Amino acid sequence: MRDFKGKVAVITGAASGIGLGIAERCVGEGLQVVLADIDEENLARAETGLKTAGGTVLAVRTDVSKRSDVELLARRTLDTFGQVHLLFNNAGVAAGGAPWEATWNDWEWVINVNLWGVIHGVKVFTPLMIAQNTECHIVNTSSTAGLTVGGAIGPYSVTKHAVVALSESLYLTLQQRNSLVKVSVLCPGLVRTDIINTERHRPTELRNDPVPMSPEKQAALAAFKAALEMGMPPLQVAAVVFDAIQSERFYILPHPEWNEVIQLRTDRLLRMENPRNPAEAIMKLMSPRR
Repeated sequence: MRDFKGKVAVITGAASGIGLGIAERCVGEGLQVVLADIDEENLARAETGLKTAGGTVLAVRTDVSKRSDVELLARRTLDTFGQVHLLFNNAGVAAGGAPWEATWNDWEWVINVNLWGVIHGVKVFTPLMIAQNTECHIVNTSSTAGLTVGGAIGPYSVTKHAVVALSESLYLTLQQRNSLVKVSVLCPGLVRTDIINTERHRPTELRNDPVPMSPEKQAALAAFKAALEMGMPPLQVAAVVFDAIQSERFYILPHPEWNEVIQLRTDRLLRMENPRNPAEAIMKLMSPRR
């Protein structure tokens, strides 16, 4: 897809971070934009800002973990704009720890949003796009965590690997049917987002009992927050995404500095060696000195 003007984009997780960066780029390209997010306050703020910038924008409060919400999002999109050409399944959260230490609530919440959210988007929107018989593109947001050895945040890593597998399956099956719907998977590294604060959106019934945070965990959280603040601006990620859409590139890796960590896993897998903890290489990437 090379001509974007006048087409319709649907973006989940659009109220902040990568989703908002993509929305801003969409408006700049002349697309009509549907913003979907669970964060009503920031969603309204994003809608106002994009409309002020001259965009044609519809905001729909959406919990992607609920199929009914995503089905409503599709209906609202078609009722308002008649078609959908770009779908960004971007909403995501992070929680948990080691696989046995992450609570049942952690597992359920992260899987519901990060994996079921993408499944819902794919199941609801792909048939609509196919039926349009016109150029369309789906971008599913995974992470470098979906291409590397998992560790400290088990639920997040598991869902991001699953999103890569889902996207590959979607890409290949659409290609086999000569569909005009194309697919990409976005695997960013450190981006200036608010993912560290997504806990406030966790459903009440899936919240954990409060427990004191150890000094080690506090230090790790502070280091991660500092690294995020130095991360790639969302608009820069959006530029890489749109370049990939135009060139019909499946894998979108905006952070080439992570290639070493990805290569570490791939090489050891092909040599049938046991996994190696990538923490040292990742800490170098998170260092303020880089």
